[in-house]
Amino acid sequence: MNYYSLNKKSPNVSFQEAVVNGLAPDRGLYFPENITPLSKDFIDNIDNYTNQEIAYEAIKQFVGDEIPSDVLKQIISETLSFDFPVVPIEENVSTLELFHGPTMAFKDVGARFMARCLGYFNRDNNNKLTVLVATSGDTGGAVADGFLGVKGVDVVILYPSGKVSDIQEKQLTTLGQNITALEVDGVFDDCQDMVKTAFLDTDITPILTSANSINVARWLPQMFYFFFAYKQVYKQKKEIVFSVPSGNFGNICAGIMAQKLGLPIKHFVASTNINDTVPNYLTNGVYEPKPSKATISNAMDVGNPSNFIRIQELFENNIEALKNAFSSFSFTDEQTRKAMKLIYQKSEYVADPHGAVGYLGSKEHQKMHPNDLCIFLETAHPVKFLDVVENTLNTQVAIPEQIKSVIDKEKSAFQISNYDGLKTFLNS
Repeated sequence: MNYYSLNKKSPNVSFQEAVVNGLAPDRGLYFPENITPLSKDFIDNIDNYTNQEIAYEAIKQFVGDEIPSDVLKQIISETLSFDFPVVPIEENVSTLELFHGPTMAFKDVGARFMARCLGYFNRDNNNKLTVLVATSGDTGGAVADGFLGVKGVDVVILYPSGKVSDIQEKQLTTLGQNITALEVDGVFDDCQDMVKTAFLDTDITPILTSANSINVARWLPQMFYFFFAYKQVYKQKKEIVFSVPSGNFGNICAGIMAQKLGLPIKHFVASTNINDTVPNYLTNGVYEPKPSKATISNAMDVGNPSNFIRIQELFENNIEALKNAFSSFSFTDEQTRKAMKLIYQKSEYVADPHGAVGYLGSKEHQKMHPNDLCIFLETAHPVKFLDVVENTLNTQVAIPEQIKSVIDKEKSAFQISNYDGLKTFLNS
């Protein structure tokens, strides 16, 4: 499988090159040359397969022969060492829990998969790679955990000061070893811009790659859990809709990839907070990125979502075709808190702010389609947003073991305020 740049000004590359490069030389995101649907027989009999077998079938065409099948199966097995349950909330509304991994966020899947792919590609290489990643919340912790101790790989994580939760910050600043955190005086978009600039800076000494969802090895494995959810609900014989809390839009883009592989998903809802670049685009046809605004669903505080260009490519840049399969709605913090309370009152289910935004998207879709089965993604455990959850619901959240292991550790981070600070650090 080869990959091309969506800016179409760089040479096509292999899967390995796409993973190691992260971003194409023309600053474009990589995209697979072909998407071949899986057989109808496989989809119709999906409950005959384990999650590991499903994931292997979904991803193998995108890896090709660059990782031997036995190694790829081992990578998948190590990546998927936890559960992905669909939990009913109310009639025709369920949630897909994606927080049962080591850092209790959906990004554990992509981070673990990518770390193991890079470990394989770098197995005989004495040159160190530096993974450079920007985080608005959960990416940093997932990448830090996924890459911890991986031979030949250093990880540098940029995060916006004061704009991630206390627990998220602990997860990315306390591990040590080959993990370094840079605390940026700015917002997530500043962090992301610095990462993109560093890739094109020929004066940077280390060999750089990215572990944001711009990297194909982080983005594509997110297809897996849409298959796992379908496996659990398809016998209900209902139209299935996924409502995905969306910030950088990598997760929902992976879901659309699963649909292109033949998964019978009726519709996608991109549920956003007040960072409403995509909802506005679907309304007025003009794509206008803008500075991000801080919200209680901080992992979605993205004003210029990188992966939306991939979604446009999947629909051949046809906005009408996109609108037929894809909706997007924006919700305020006040609406988010009300949704958290409503979910708790109805089902005693404790949703984090991001899941609550996904729930609101489900309900918005059901105004016109009440019989569709809407599955919203619960992308992180509520403990990661402890103050918001406990203050909103007036309840206590038990601290899981994964969080207890980092909560009392001492933070270690370097402060930077601009790109020069990042460049100086990388070249030091």
